[in-house]
Amino acid sequence: MNLVLIGYRGSGKTTVGKRLAARMGKEFVDTDDLLEKQHGALISDIVKFHGWDYFRAMEREIIEGISNQDHLVIAPGGGALLDPENILALKRNGFIIWLKADGHTIRKRMEKDCRTGDRRPSLTGKGIFDELEEVMAFRYPIYEKVSEAQIDTSALSPEEVVETIFSIFHERMGRI
Repeated sequence: MNLVLIGYRGSGKTTVGKRLAARMGKEFVDTDDLLEKQHGALISDIVKFHGWDYFRAMEREIIEGISNQDHLVIAPGGGALLDPENILALKRNGFIIWLKADGHTIRKRMEKDCRTGDRRPSLTGKGIFDELEEVMAFRYPIYEKVSEAQIDTSALSPEEVVETIFSIFHERMGRI
């Protein structure tokens, strides 16, 4: 079974995912990083030259492929769950945990993240910080609907989030 960490940019998917994978002896896969590696280009360049539809199609292929594997910690891009096919693929062999945080916390984390800006394109045509609340309001109901557990990472350290996920996962898997 895979562990799938969903959430908005800056929610902690990559930071927590790497530590969680190491703690559990699983491989960590960030779908955005994998897509960039396979295409030899940054997401911002892929979107700029090919458009969002092309990017989402490539993202769908990657998610379909990794969802067929086992024992992974997967961090899909924040918009991957907008596609019902991605949800089905990830749920097929995955336990989905929503890492959420308030807008202020996400903004602070994005400001510190070197991937913000050049590597992460605007989703609405507005600046990435100007669109934050609007995009979060649209996506959060989707994240809530598809997640099997939720953790507010706003006031937790990455280690605390890892331990919380570890406990939730083992408690839930013990019931199966």
